[in-house]
Amino acid sequence: MHRKFMILTAAALVLGMSVSMAFALGGGNGRKGKFLYSKNCRSCHNGGTAADLSPADRTQAEWQATFSDMGKIKCSGDWTLSDEDINDIYTYLYDYAKDSPSPAKCS
Repeated sequence: MHRKFMILTAAALVLGMSVSMAFALGGGNGRKGKFLYSKNCRSCHNGGTAADLSPADRTQAEWQATFSDMGKIKCSGDWTLSDEDINDIYTYLYDYAKDSPSPAKCS
């Protein structure tokens, strides 16, 4: 009985992590993400305060790795964005990465 409970608990944890990771890394609104990126990120990532940064500066895998560990994003502790907004920004950056069908530079 105890072993069965442990297996079910582990399965539930894996499923829960998969669902949260799917939400955290995709399925957002890229159009909204572009607006949010311009409003919240470009003010620093303009080559002055922080390095210039556009979606096409990284591959989709690199964006995924960055956003899967928010600790890699130095300024993330200062953000006042919701998880949904962060997911939208991620979706925009991922969808227009340098290896995507439509790489984009910020203007």
